Amino acid sequence: MKKNKNPKGFYAALGISTVMVGSACFFAYQQGEKLTKQIISDKESMHEAAVDRKVTDIPKNPVTTEKIPETSVYYTTAVTTVPVYIPPAHALETNPPETSVAANSDGASRLDFPKAPLDDMENIINPFSKGELVKNETTGSWQTHNGTDIAAEEGSQVYAVSAGEVKSVENDPIWGVVVVIDHHNGFVSRYCNLAKDLSVQKGDNLVSGDVIGKTGNTADIESSLAPHLHIEILRNGTYLDPLSCIFPDAEQD
Repeated sequence: MKKNKNPKGFYAALGISTVMVGSACFFAYQQGEKLTKQIISDKESMHEAAVDRKVTDIPKNPVTTEKIPETSVYYTTAVTTVPVYIPPAHALETNPPETSVAANSDGASRLDFPKAPLDDMENIINPFSKGELVKNETTGSWQTHNGTDIAAEEGSQVYAVSAGEVKSVENDPIWGVVVVIDHHNGFVSRYCNLAKDLSVQKGDNLVSGDVIGKTGNTADIESSLAPHLHIEILRNGTYLDPLSCIFPDAEQD
């Protein structure tokens, strides 16, 4: 067998071969990695394109990274307020103050310091009917007469029967010029068939005997009667006999 006379050349050739093989492997590795990335990129593009084809008419919702602030929720409980009754001061007194309404022996009530509405009260044309039907001489109808008609010449002075406040002044189509006084004790007085020239207006505070105005002839419902004053007195909405309220001690027929 023939021996190799140049061992150094052999090792040199082996080293060159090893380098060449390594370079070839490294190049092949780089090419394979590039190919793999290209394949993956192509697949992703194909997937994205497929999705876009299905939802071309639907806008994509933007993705926000804004942090939603935390909110605190407070719960309230409804509170029901129960009114507390506080009695008036006089209700706590042993002896409550006297009311402004005095009672007669028969249980009826009277006005405070009553004053006749006219200087002459002698001629009563139509008395209070006490809820009974009477014939109206002007209209011919049967109806209750809730006041008292007192004859008086036109222009006679008419007085407030008791202290109070003028609640209203009106020109009523039936009762003519009317003045209403609230006496603040449940009593209200109405003066009808007055002349238009009055001495008071709404809101005036009067004392007993103050002049309201003068008698006239403005009440169409009683226009066939002689000149007179038609006066009504109510207590808590109920009609009373005016003469009984003004002259509580007088004998009534």
